[in-house]
Amino acid sequence: MIELTDIRKSFGDHEILKNVSLSVSKGDVVAVLGPSGSGKTTLLRIANFLETADAGRLVFEGESLDLAHLHRRDIARIRAKTGFVFQNYNLFRNLTALENVTAGLRFCRGLGRREADEIGRASLAEVGMLDRADHYPSALSGGQQQRVGIARAIAANPDVIYLDEPTSALDPELVGEVLAVIRKLAAEGRTMVLVTHELNFARHVANRIVFMADGLVVEENTPEAFFTNPREERTRQFLRRLDGSADYVI
Repeated sequence: MIELTDIRKSFGDHEILKNVSLSVSKGDVVAVLGPSGSGKTTLLRIANFLETADAGRLVFEGESLDLAHLHRRDIARIRAKTGFVFQNYNLFRNLTALENVTAGLRFCRGLGRREADEIGRASLAEVGMLDRADHYPSALSGGQQQRVGIARAIAANPDVIYLDEPTSALDPELVGEVLAVIRKLAAEGRTMVLVTHELNFARHVANRIVFMADGLVVEENTPEAFFTNPREERTRQFLRRLDGSADYVI
């Protein structure tokens, strides 16, 4: 369904991604793990055209694109098939929860208000936020805002959902409610690529783990094999350092 091949990206003299490749099949839940600065978020943002790669290709449902030389029409066409959940919610402060969910449906996809509102309310209901449809972000907790962000991502029924550290900005007591929604989406068979530090959650929800460090994919495996019998010493170092750290299981 999705293939990222030989992705390279530098910021100034600092090479963030070094010929990174990643494939995602329909129905996959791929968890991308690794230390801070390993390139995880940059890879996800390149996949959704929020950053421009220096080199590399994206194949999306059979269509091949040169990621270093993109046309706006190609970006719009592929992005319309994806959803993106940001670390810091990225909600419009002057719009209600429902309006945040429906804005893209109305102004990017051309749906009428009635149809967009119907889809938006259904999406909010799926993440347990329908009763907050008329609330502004300032009246919502961080966990509630992130659930609205997830509702916005699923409203257009995307082929793939990218989630960039969706719990990193949350207070610990709010993490569980967001992870529960992501687990529900995974159970529905939605295709997702999830950058996360929630290791136990990744182990129980993902069907594939990709471990990145220093701008490279170091190891890729099933969750069971990755956590119980990692092949690479760099992976073992990462897991040893995090052994006993706080994590969340739903």
